[in-house]
Amino acid sequence: MTRREWSRIRAPTLADIEALADAAYAALPQRFTRLCEGLVIRVEDFPDDETLDDMQCESEFDLLGLFRGRGLTQGAHLSETGEQPNMIWLYRRPMLDYWADGEDTLEAIVTHVLVHEIGHHFGLTDDDMEEIERRAG
Repeated sequence: MTRREWSRIRAPTLADIEALADAAYAALPQRFTRLCEGLVIRVEDFPDDETLDDMQCESEFDLLGLFRGRGLTQGAHLSETGEQPNMIWLYRRPMLDYWADGEDTLEAIVTHVLVHEIGHHFGLTDDDMEEIERRAG
């Protein structure tokens, strides 16, 4: 790549990561996404301090994503008044750091993190999540 080409390259924005997450979610099997009704997906640069403390992270780069809410195995279908919706956070800067240090595409990383976090909603095993990720392409 030439110096001029490099000068035009910018880091993916929050909106770019959100677009990748939306595309990844749309590619998931319908039987999987149908059970995610009401799930909110947010993209932030980093986890907040409270989350870092709760997850016992040593660095703000330790966490790529997080599911918070009530999973299906915990009765997610039973909504309670005042309860927050099930949410997934995807953390842009840690994912970019992981991407820069590895061989996977950013799209593959976003898909992997999204499937893994949705998997927590379902109470899935790592093998289950790998199968869903494989089917999503």
